[in-house]
Amino acid sequence: MQSTLRELRLFIRSPRFWGTFAVVILIFAVSGPYGTSERMTAGQRLGYWLVVQAAAWLIAILCSVIAEVVLRRHIASMFWRMMLGSVAAALPIGYALSLIDVIFDGTRHSMHSGLQRAFFAVPLCALFCLLTYMAMNERINEVVATSGSTPRPPSILDRLKPQNRGELLRLSVQDHYTEVVTSLGRELVLLRFADALRETGGTAGLQVHRSHWIADAHVERLKRDNGKLLILTHDGFEIPVSRSYAAEVRRHFG
Repeated sequence: MQSTLRELRLFIRSPRFWGTFAVVILIFAVSGPYGTSERMTAGQRLGYWLVVQAAAWLIAILCSVIAEVVLRRHIASMFWRMMLGSVAAALPIGYALSLIDVIFDGTRHSMHSGLQRAFFAVPLCALFCLLTYMAMNERINEVVATSGSTPRPPSILDRLKPQNRGELLRLSVQDHYTEVVTSLGRELVLLRFADALRETGGTAGLQVHRSHWIADAHVERLKRDNGKLLILTHDGFEIPVSRSYAAEVRRHFG
């Protein structure tokens, strides 16, 4: 599931993908194929082909990505995995087009008509797969290669509310609680500080005080104030450094 979502995000974040999508819509809206130039105004054609292409591309992407992930153990070639998914998308696309026609002009189609549309959509789905593979196979391969090595988030994040589960930045003692600060927020957790330190997982960081731990990536620089060593964080906080940790902090962050 996570691999599927990563590949879907790859499409969503690709400027090349959106550029191709926009060009295709303009070509169809201007040329007005399948009789749309005769029965629709320019504005109606633009809206119609925007909906049609959005539905078709969404279905094709979902099917090709799901097939690419599910069939990895059975088919070695990523191209053929995606091709099978894209061709399979022709059937739901055929019926989706029939539904769109009902919405736009009230034209109702029979089940047989939906199958005909699906049949004619097969070569278009195959062409879509070919173009997508040529444009994005390297990026998809990168996602696949890194999907198995993605480190598990620190287990202390599992204790937080979902909206606060960002990148772990620092831990601090607050009475009987540990304050957990992430890139998405902060939260008090009823947990001993020593136990919290054991749950930082693979996050690179250092305990700098008996009451403070900070992630390496969160350190802006070291500073001195009246002889005291402080750590300045990227969000402007100053974390005190105990004398017993000062030498290690200077070696680690200096």
